[in-house]
Amino acid sequence: MTSPSFSLQPPRLAVWLVNLFTVPDNAEAIMGDLLEEFSQIAHQAGVVFAQRWYWRQALKTIVHLIGTAYRAAPWWTSAGVAGGMLAHRLLWRLVEPTIFAVLVRYQIPEHHFNVYVFFASTGIDIGFLIVFLFEGCIAAIVAKEREMAAATTLSLIYAALCGTAVVSWVVQGHFALSRLTWDFADTFAILIGGAIVRTQRSARHLSGNENLPNT
Repeated sequence: MTSPSFSLQPPRLAVWLVNLFTVPDNAEAIMGDLLEEFSQIAHQAGVVFAQRWYWRQALKTIVHLIGTAYRAAPWWTSAGVAGGMLAHRLLWRLVEPTIFAVLVRYQIPEHHFNVYVFFASTGIDIGFLIVFLFEGCIAAIVAKEREMAAATTLSLIYAALCGTAVVSWVVQGHFALSRLTWDFADTFAILIGGAIVRTQRSARHLSGNENLPNT
């Protein structure tokens, strides 16, 4: 039998996502309001309906919080996006030369040809994936408390570029599903990088509040 307290909990993933985009000082109030409304709707219309409502409200809240980030701290948020793009420009050119330099340095082509083929193909894609992850981290670090707003904006920019590239591939007849998969992963990696920084900062913020003396 499911306990009432468990059945009345909002979707954990939705709660986590809203927390990611919320400024730490406002998180308790926003999450408290959502939980209160969720509980009322759950009692009136049922848990399933309330969970669907929570997801819709969570997405609306995230969009609102991204807009609020640009209104409240436009320079820091924009600087985060610019910092991520600059990191991409500086690092993406280094991926292939670095990988091939290491392969040649340790004579991988002569002794381990299969390993060489892997790193010369999939290894390069993994290298780019790491660069995009690092971009998300840089954007979040620069944007301070608007980490996810900057990371999301950066991710959407590259998603748009990826969409343009897909159209070009289709027109030219060179479309490859594997390439699209890697491009999607790269774009998603930016969000993961932002989430990592945001989660670490939230943990430090919470720890700092717990260490404050009681008044």
